[in-house]
Amino acid sequence: QVQLQESGPGLVKPSQTLSLTCTVSASAPTSDLLWGWIRQSPGKVPEWLGLVSYSGYTRYNPSLNSRASIFWDTSKNQFTLQLSSVTPEDTAMYYCAASRQLTPVPTSPVLYDFWGPGTQVTISS
Repeated sequence: QVQLQESGPGLVKPSQTLSLTCTVSASAPTSDLLWGWIRQSPGKVPEWLGLVSYSGYTRYNPSLNSRASIFWDTSKNQFTLQLSSVTPEDTAMYYCAASRQLTPVPTSPVLYDFWGPGTQVTISS
């Protein structure tokens, strides 16, 4: 079983960098899964943001224009999303998730098997 919990600030100012952390508790080796971030804004479908493997392989949604960075802190069993130059359009509920699909890499939210409860992030001055 895999349990995930997001943490981070609920309010970020425009142009700043958003940083969210996902703490992982897993009975299976973490190398057997791919780890992603997904967000959902009101009235919109969930949007896949990117993923990281335990070994550090990453893939990002091109729509983010290279603003995203995802990386593991293996000593804490956590992975982090950093999103730079945020605007009010980045306001959303943010979820960390894990997928058992390794190939092809899961770039759709529907391919993720385990989800955290989500954390609301608002971009506002």
